[in-house]
Amino acid sequence: MFNLISGLSRRQKSYAFLAVDLLLLPLALLFTFGVQPLPDSPLVTLGQLLPVLPYVLAATAALALWLGLPRVQLNAYERHAAAQSALLAAASALVLALLAATFGPALGPGTFVVFAICYFLFMVVSRAVMLQMVLAIYRRAQPRCRVLIYGAGNTGTQLAQALKSHDGIDPVAFADDNSSLQGLTLVGLPVYAPARIAEIVETRQIRRVLLAMPSQSQPRQAQIIQRLQKLGLEVQALPSFAQLVGEEALVDKLTPVAPQAFLGRAARNVALEDAAGAYKGKVVLVSGAGGSIGAELCRQVLTCRPAKLVLFELSELALYTIHQELSQLIEGTGSGIELVPVLGSVTDPRQVRMVLHQHQVQVVLHAAAYKHVPLVEANPLPGLANNVFGTQTLARAAARVGVERFILISSDKAVNPANVMGASKRLAELIVQDLATRFGGKTVFTMVRFGNVLGSSGSVVPLFQEQISRGGPVTVTDPNVKRFFMTISEAVQLVLQAGDMAQGGEVFVLDMGEPVPILQLARQVIESAGHSVRDAENPEGDIEIQIIGLRPGEKMEEELTLSEELIHTRHQKIFCARETVLSEIEVAGCLRSLRRAIAAGDEAAALQVIRHWVEGYGPASERVAPEAAS
Repeated sequence: MFNLISGLSRRQKSYAFLAVDLLLLPLALLFTFGVQPLPDSPLVTLGQLLPVLPYVLAATAALALWLGLPRVQLNAYERHAAAQSALLAAASALVLALLAATFGPALGPGTFVVFAICYFLFMVVSRAVMLQMVLAIYRRAQPRCRVLIYGAGNTGTQLAQALKSHDGIDPVAFADDNSSLQGLTLVGLPVYAPARIAEIVETRQIRRVLLAMPSQSQPRQAQIIQRLQKLGLEVQALPSFAQLVGEEALVDKLTPVAPQAFLGRAARNVALEDAAGAYKGKVVLVSGAGGSIGAELCRQVLTCRPAKLVLFELSELALYTIHQELSQLIEGTGSGIELVPVLGSVTDPRQVRMVLHQHQVQVVLHAAAYKHVPLVEANPLPGLANNVFGTQTLARAAARVGVERFILISSDKAVNPANVMGASKRLAELIVQDLATRFGGKTVFTMVRFGNVLGSSGSVVPLFQEQISRGGPVTVTDPNVKRFFMTISEAVQLVLQAGDMAQGGEVFVLDMGEPVPILQLARQVIESAGHSVRDAENPEGDIEIQIIGLRPGEKMEEELTLSEELIHTRHQKIFCARETVLSEIEVAGCLRSLRRAIAAGDEAAALQVIRHWVEGYGPASERVAPEAAS
């Protein structure tokens, strides 16, 4: 609580306030007699009341103590305390009137009414004066934080009123977007336009801004905060009334719209009963089991009731998370499915051979890969080592131990790739195709190629939703860029279907519908979050969309096949592509040159190898202009 006189105890302060109130009583009487037309002078009239005055003071003191008025601190003296003061003044006037009528002198009723009003005003004004005196002393005694209040509405003005009695914060001015408030003075503080904040901060030596706009949308508040922080200001936001009264749980329950809502078509749920035979009762290994695609593969393979599911994952946290989730899914079901978490890398030949042999793996679903295009573009050697030689190591080991099926999860970026990630996936495809020709009698090698997956780690929808939560802007690489999209669930269902129907060496391509413009997708995500897009047509919108240009390795549009020739399969959403393959000697030569470049740490040599062997590979800079023109 605000201390008035640090040397006094709480009881001593109460007595001091009581003494002030009692001293004000005769002064109020003297003032009343001065403004009343009485036969005698004010001092003479006061002298006539001296015999009864002690009784009035005693009654006033008793009533004040009973009301608790002396215990009210100066900074807490508001409407309730003022009402108590009015009651005390009225009671004092009534006691004085009764005693004067009994013992004299005779005074008119109006005199006592005026006395009650004067006494009340004296008590209120005295406390206001004392408060300002104490505040002035404290301001000189210790430095105060000068603050600007952004928002001059009810919340802002109430905040300013409360801070005026604060011992460490000094509200200096308001800033508000409402032009009708700019130029006014509210609760003693001027209201400025936000454009003048930089000037006010410098001239008024402001260090902090209090954002008093709880009704504004979160993105709008985030934009204001970002702009103020660029001026070097500390920004604090006033909580909403929902937070203050404990209703914030209602807000916490609001969740972003599910990514599949932006698919632009109905999601295709595929029954896995027909494909379950390839996995039922088998020992299935999923590499990259902790990733978005790998985790969904694990979930859906469980529905096929394998005998054992081996989770092969490089990330400890990802492996722990998926293992815990799957353990809970099968707990109490009596399925008898054994879950085996394996922490390791597909580039480790010794560990891969040991895992495949020890668990007698029959089906491999190879989803482990570095997939983030800009990151692999910036780190080509680790990307190539993991995606190319990891695939070679796992596929060769699978062939040697007699695995029944090996299914590579590929990408549309492998077709005429403009980036290292896509080129690495194309080389992985060539490796699998080569092994299919050499080990086709024992192991069925196949691959499934599809585009972007909504909701996967690093995909655009979660990125857009995160940017919106920060107040924007939402970044789009190019207004004309398009991508194919599927949900994780439907992509994995089709992958498992394709793996079941594979005979060996096929490149399966999934029907992903029409490509979706990313700019259109960004607008949908913004609007689904309850915000509006800020652009030239709507300059007052919530979230801006910024065009940042294609990143290294990105294309305007992806392709799904190297040729236009697609063969229908028994499933209407799965096609088989006829594509040329490299010979065993060519694959061996390519991998030998690539391994030598990676061992030497020579990025230029590695890029030259993939440029030579990967059909259609070329940096994005060689592609953007013609594609954009078309």
